[in-house]
Order: sequence, then C-alpha cells, then structure tokens
Amino acid sequence: MTEDVHAFLATLDPQRRAEAYSLIGLFSDVTGYAPVLWPGKIIGFGRYAYRYESGHAGVSLATGFSPRKAELSLYVNGADPALLERLGKHRAGKGCLYLRRLSDADPAVLKELIALGLQDLLSRWTVTADQGCNWTNPRRRDRENLLSGERP
Repeated sequence: MTEDVHAFLATLDPQRRAEAYSLIGLFSDVTGYAPVLWPGKIIGFGRYAYRYESGHAGVSLATGFSPRKAELSLYVNGADPALLERLGKHRAGKGCLYLRRLSDADPAVLKELIALGLQDLLSRWTVTADQGCNWTNPRRRDRENLLSGERP
C-alpha cells in the first residue's frame, strides 16, 4: 500500500477508516492488485486503458471505492441484479454502489460482485497493476503516453 493511501486514510474518522481498511483487504484479495490513490479520493485496484470507436480514449481504475463521509462509493462494473438482491442494504447508481455502512453488505456477495465486475472488464480490456504514482487528470495529459503505459 502506498504512503498516499495511508495518508488519505489517516484523514478519515475512525469508523470510516476501519471500513476502508476492510475494503482494501477485500478488494486486494479478489483482484490481486495493490491499492492506489486516484484523483477524487478514490482507492483503485488495477487500471486499464480504453479507446472507443469514436476515438475517445483514456485510463481508468479497474475497480475500487471511495470512503465518502455519508456513504461508501463502490466502483464495480456490470453488477448482477440477482447478486444485488443478496448484497444487503445499498443503493445503486450508474457504475456505483453506495453503502451507508460496510456492515450493511454481505461480504461474500460483495466479493462476488467485485470478481464479476473485474471479469466483465477483462473480457473487453487489458487490466494491469497500477504502480502507485500520483495521478493527475488523464484528460490533461498526453493520451498516447497513457495508452502506451508510460507514466510520468
């Protein structure tokens, strides 16, 4: 885990910090990737470069979460409705799941959702480990360098 992640977690209230460390363990176990702090106070696991037929391109985290004050935001792709029914108390947004407390969710179902989301991503893109540098807004950087895997 990078120092940036530890420093960010140190700013959280004790309850949210404990939940964040639990989620780091869960995401790391499922993905095999180390946590990296992304812009927007998001803790990501893995990254992928994408390019659509329209020419739009960029880099994104493969999966992750953000320990917001009011809710935990989980960034999980392709959530299965049957799994969501078993997850526990949550709400869903576009590409996100929101939990008020981690204890509201069934950890086994959460692991399944993370694994299925990563499998969905891997069926379309190449996901790699993130090496843990401070990211800036990818739209402001040279996209060709991002897509080739070069990092500042």
